[in-house]
Amino acid sequence: MRARTLHGAGVECSESGNDEGAIENYMKALALDPDRGDTLYNLGLIYKYRGDWAQSFEFNRRARGFQPDDEATLWNLAIAATALKDWSTAREVWRQLKILPDSGEGPIVKQLGSVPVRLNAEGSTDCAVEVVWSHALCPVRSRIENIPTGETGFRFGDVVLHDGAAVGYRINSSGQERPVFNVLELLERSQFSTFEASVTAGSAQEIEVLERQCDDASIRFEDWTASLRNLCKACSEGRPHEGHDHDLKSTIWEPVRRLGFAAVDADLLQVLLAGWSEQTGHHVGDLRCTLDAGLTSGEAEL
Repeated sequence: MRARTLHGAGVECSESGNDEGAIENYMKALALDPDRGDTLYNLGLIYKYRGDWAQSFEFNRRARGFQPDDEATLWNLAIAATALKDWSTAREVWRQLKILPDSGEGPIVKQLGSVPVRLNAEGSTDCAVEVVWSHALCPVRSRIENIPTGETGFRFGDVVLHDGAAVGYRINSSGQERPVFNVLELLERSQFSTFEASVTAGSAQEIEVLERQCDDASIRFEDWTASLRNLCKACSEGRPHEGHDHDLKSTIWEPVRRLGFAAVDADLLQVLLAGWSEQTGHHVGDLRCTLDAGLTSGEAEL
């Protein structure tokens, strides 16, 4: 009875944002009753959101011993194992969940399609929160396919660890709804730096020419004027719909475009943009590196 009371006190602390108090009460509960799977799970959950993967792994591993078929415990164990690069445990758990049937060895690299992920979801930093599309390598690991703005601290090509619970939905290019997952951690940093510029273009065709030239030069390109949109929290974490003014798209061409680039070679990007400007007669202004591949955040002028 005392252990149950302490567990309840831990839940109350956690719900009020007092994680230290929650941990203290959960540990006292375990001292009285070491077989409490729900208490072990709750501790593993706290350490997951703290990014303390060794602790999260250990508590979820112990919780699994008392609730071996609990999906939430198994998912969090697999997430922690992935963060720790314990591929044998991750593979074994995915097999139990019937998500990945093969055994194999080493890092999991699958063709699991595109998945939208939310960067800086917890709002624990001053970095911008954005939802971008990524290529899923395993159920909780993916490579970013969009160019996030430099303010996020993430880059095109970054490999990220994300949660397994859906927090919102987006529609892919085929019109299919896909769940959004919150990013928990950067696992592998991309070699691409993020650049942005403002250009004047008379038509979408001129922007398409620039996109093709970037593609030929192995430079990633995005027209942020067309692709970036602001959503309220309800839509971002739910299902965006056509009724909201922030979700409506203008049919009028805007000549001044905000463009994003992901490039390894800044000089090559400058040469390419100068050539496009000369070809079209349009001005390219304010080109700058907003996130260098060697940095975690910040801005550097070219």
